[in-house]
Amino acid sequence: MSLEQEFAEPIDPAGVLSATPWGDLEHAYGPAANVPEMLTGLLDLSEGVRSRALGALHSVVHHQNTLYTATALAALYVAGILDDERSLWSVKKNARSFPGPMRAELLGWLDSVANEACDEAAAISRRCGFPPEEYPPYVEICRIRPQLFRSASAYLDDPDVHVREAAVSTCIPLLDDPHLLHHRVALVPFLREVLAASALWQYRERSIEALTSWGEDTTGLKVRRERYAFCDSEHNPWPRADEPWRGDGPEPPF
Repeated sequence: MSLEQEFAEPIDPAGVLSATPWGDLEHAYGPAANVPEMLTGLLDLSEGVRSRALGALHSVVHHQNTLYTATALAALYVAGILDDERSLWSVKKNARSFPGPMRAELLGWLDSVANEACDEAAAISRRCGFPPEEYPPYVEICRIRPQLFRSASAYLDDPDVHVREAAVSTCIPLLDDPHLLHHRVALVPFLREVLAASALWQYRERSIEALTSWGEDTTGLKVRRERYAFCDSEHNPWPRADEPWRGDGPEPPF
């Protein structure tokens, strides 16, 4: 899928780090002054450091799927390093991790972030009496969706099936952006041929849900899983989202 015609600017991850007043932003623990260390840790030579940095993305910057003022800038950085060869390095896996290199994990994290600014999330927020457009972290994620899509969509044809699946899944919520709606037509074949054919039921289910919400025919597409399989599966979607922060400091008060 070519994005040469898109207006989204390429992301300079080093510029994001240096130009952002991180201490003025917040994550789950308060001031986000330590976020640059977390982000640069993603490309560290040590697998342990990379793994802890990835865990921090979930448990600090996007704790329990919450959007903070630091989340959007962190997402820009993550999207900006996807094309770094070091993103193909490994990270430590646990029983609930998805397969694939760190690039697939980073795409999964961006997927989780983008989901919190999708149309469905916005509708739920409004029904609960919280207009999302009045919540700055939500507004910021919406603002950068074209840039995130530009980065994620570059891997729709990736030779690594795990990266390819993660990229397709990540693009789904990003295409709720009014400026990106026209790309849904081009993504439909990927939903059918990549996600619907995945070995992971979570991706197959996500494909059906997206196709249904976009008004596409899902005849013949089925997901079979045991009751409560979501809770018991070894491959929960966005598996690290509820992992505890492995660094210093108390747990967030929620």
